[in-house]
Amino acid sequence: MSTSLSPLLAPMLSSAAMRAVYDDGAFLQHMLDVEAALARAEAETGVIPNAAAAPIVAACRAARFDMAALAEAATRAGNLAIPLVKALTAEVAKTDPDAARYVHWGATSQDIIDTATMLTLRAAIDALLADLDRAIAGFAKLAAAHRNTAMVARTWLQHALPMPFGLKLAEYAAALHRSRGRLNALRDNGLALQFGGAAGTLAALGDKGLAVSEALARELRLPLPDAPWHTHRDRIAEAASVFAILAGTCGKIARDVSLLMQTDVGEAFEPAGAGRGGSSTMPHKRNPVAAAAALAAAAMAPNLAATIFAAQVQEHERSAGPWHVEWPTLPTLMLVTSGALAAVVDIAEGLEVDTERMRANLDTTHGLIMAEAVTMALADKIGKSDAHHLIEDASRKAIASKRHLRDVLAEDKGVTAHLNAARLTKLFDPLAYQGASQALIDRLLASLNKT
Repeated sequence: MSTSLSPLLAPMLSSAAMRAVYDDGAFLQHMLDVEAALARAEAETGVIPNAAAAPIVAACRAARFDMAALAEAATRAGNLAIPLVKALTAEVAKTDPDAARYVHWGATSQDIIDTATMLTLRAAIDALLADLDRAIAGFAKLAAAHRNTAMVARTWLQHALPMPFGLKLAEYAAALHRSRGRLNALRDNGLALQFGGAAGTLAALGDKGLAVSEALARELRLPLPDAPWHTHRDRIAEAASVFAILAGTCGKIARDVSLLMQTDVGEAFEPAGAGRGGSSTMPHKRNPVAAAAALAAAAMAPNLAATIFAAQVQEHERSAGPWHVEWPTLPTLMLVTSGALAAVVDIAEGLEVDTERMRANLDTTHGLIMAEAVTMALADKIGKSDAHHLIEDASRKAIASKRHLRDVLAEDKGVTAHLNAARLTKLFDPLAYQGASQALIDRLLASLNKT
């Protein structure tokens, strides 16, 4: 279906694979696939003559239809299915007027559009899963390579403690893997056939309604719900939430990378390339273009999902308006989610890490980043509260005198009485104060093998 992303902007904010999924011709073909499957299912169950199915199926080719004419007619009909069924009937009548009588038998417009949406969502999820696998593998590989690379852990954008860069990377991989699980669950259980006829009762098919539904679900390889769900849009809302969560995870990763790329930090960088990340006026610039694309998409996704949530409020058995809201919104959400993920794949597979700069940044605060390590070691001797106050005072002195905290502590008898020079030196080794980080990396990487 058409989206709000223009041809000029779409490549920046979506993946090529997702643009192919949400191409107008592809969606039209999904609608025709539903009509063809319906004809086969109804012939199988004896609802329409066997001879009618083949001409209908043969006519269900998107290339045979004028999309511009369908779009124009849809503005008068209220949805795209109505003019499509009319055009399909005329197309079938060219070769078999009798078969044309059975086009769209017992179905309603929403059945075709909603089921086509389910087929499109399945293809979209497959496109996302392929990119997710790449991103997860890329970050897992980086995590293993940098599990002993010390860096600054930052809280409130301030230096907090040392941490292994591998832990940060393993967290990225695990968060993406959790989205992978949500997408798989959605693909397996959240998609469902929509087939209920005019009011969701299948009345036009008499006693054959459920039999046709079962055959149609088999034809399309979609789960058969307990009943049609025309105005119960929780399935669509659930899908939107899964996509928005994935976009948000990509945005979090992109935010980190954009901050790590800052000139004043300079610890990790998107992959470089000719013409990439430059400036129209400043030749030295290396801008975080992939991160920017992911952040833009992550900012759009929650609002698109919220629009889908708002569209859940629908009247009675068929709605006027809220259903229409989904048509441009869901494809746009899928496109920007794919764009965020494609940017993260780029980062995961090409991240450049400056380990020397990471180590240098650990020393930027002249030992203050190890204050907690010293506090905890001293607390074993004099208690947590007294140790905290002592190191807090020493930290103020170090800042005021622009000296290394270790040197200030080495002159404090309250410290040296309990921590000798060798012990004090050891406490200022960033890799000696990482707690359970290595075990956490192992646990996170192991979680990637769970389905």
